[in-house]
Amino acid sequence: MNRSSGILMPVFSLPSSYGCGTAGREAYKFIDWLAAAGQSYWQMLPVNHAGFGDSPYCCFSSFAGDPLFVDLELLADEGLLSISELDAVDIGDDETMIDYEKLRAGRAKLFEKAFSRFEKREELFDFVNSEERWLKPCAEFMAGKGLHSAEVYEFIQYCFYRQWAALKDYAHSKGIALIGDIPVYVPLDSAELNAEPQYFMLDEKGLPAELAGVPPDYFNSEGQLWGNPLYDWEAMKKDGYGWWIRRIDGALRLFDIVRIDHFRGFDSYWAVPAGEKSAKNGRWVKGPGMDFVGVICSWFGRKRFIAEDLGMLSDSVNRLLEESGLMGMKVLEFAFSPDMTSSYLPHNYGENCICYTGTHDNAPVMEWLHDADRESVENALLYCGCSEAELNIGLIRVGMASVAKLFIAPIQDWLGLGAGSRINTPGTVGGNWRWRLRPGSLTDELAAEIRRLTRLYGRERQSDPPFSFS
Repeated sequence: MNRSSGILMPVFSLPSSYGCGTAGREAYKFIDWLAAAGQSYWQMLPVNHAGFGDSPYCCFSSFAGDPLFVDLELLADEGLLSISELDAVDIGDDETMIDYEKLRAGRAKLFEKAFSRFEKREELFDFVNSEERWLKPCAEFMAGKGLHSAEVYEFIQYCFYRQWAALKDYAHSKGIALIGDIPVYVPLDSAELNAEPQYFMLDEKGLPAELAGVPPDYFNSEGQLWGNPLYDWEAMKKDGYGWWIRRIDGALRLFDIVRIDHFRGFDSYWAVPAGEKSAKNGRWVKGPGMDFVGVICSWFGRKRFIAEDLGMLSDSVNRLLEESGLMGMKVLEFAFSPDMTSSYLPHNYGENCICYTGTHDNAPVMEWLHDADRESVENALLYCGCSEAELNIGLIRVGMASVAKLFIAPIQDWLGLGAGSRINTPGTVGGNWRWRLRPGSLTDELAAEIRRLTRLYGRERQSDPPFSFS
């Protein structure tokens, strides 16, 4: 990877007239804006069908795209829906926050109408057959939940994959590559576990004895009890890790680079007995280590992955990251501890990493400014040589100037947004994944300023489009 930069922006946060961001025209406009700003990467969150808590990290399927990201206006352009039908759907009253319950209910009816008018049945048939291994079980699983009939769900996935492929091609034509996440675990309520339970640690009743989570940490004094079933790594190894290879291959159809969430879980993972109310009473269990990481790196190539190596890191986790050769993450909001000895301080970096001001799990810088302990804030201000009112740009400049191969800032930090624009607060359920960008926020003036700083710190894209990872 050349020295470069990008912006973190969830798809659902894009402006839209119909309740949340999609793979439609606002996504294309954002790609144009990224190119004008001299950026090389659009980092986003998982785009799979979100389940419990509307979390993109708790999806019904690792392959199925979220129906919310299918652009309805594009379906209207094809004559499958009318604008009056789109306008009649209740999307909620708050233009700055997503109302998932109303959106999903309204869209379910629209997809049924669109499917009833869809005439390219042979094209749909070919798509379903080409995706048969995951799509048939997934569609049946979703039908069993009463969300959509199997045929309508197959049609939704046809629409999603067709629209997403076009969007990805357009990004490449503008020299923009897509970075996305793959959650380390899948939920108990998922098509994957339903179809292939042999790869999970379940009892004779099909229930997990232990659940995934993390011990008490920076985010939560009780730890985080995620509730996901744990993998049977021995069973996966006997299959040559084929389950994971198929899953990653699916993610790399959507993205150019995949950030592997909770990478430290491959070294050792936190197992919490079922029935516990918090994650405190868990235990560390040895993970598959380099035996697994080496397989996926040799299969797909190291340059296709980012290791999310945040959290409580042991020497063995650091050795695994070093042996894998994958890029790790450095978060500036974690850097300014009172003793100023953090490995997240830019002067302690090596090149093989990605520097972030913060991630989707952090408060935007201008909210962190008011929530963090005062000594950390004073250290940040001194380190950046700026005032409180300029801390967001101060941290961006420090990150841009660092030796890290890639620098990423959430769009909120470029805009100087604070409270009310956070994406997620780890360890909490409800109120997350809802923030929406106001229309008109991404101005030509801001793009020009971002490009100026990107060029100043040697991160402007050097190659012409199309972008390729071949």
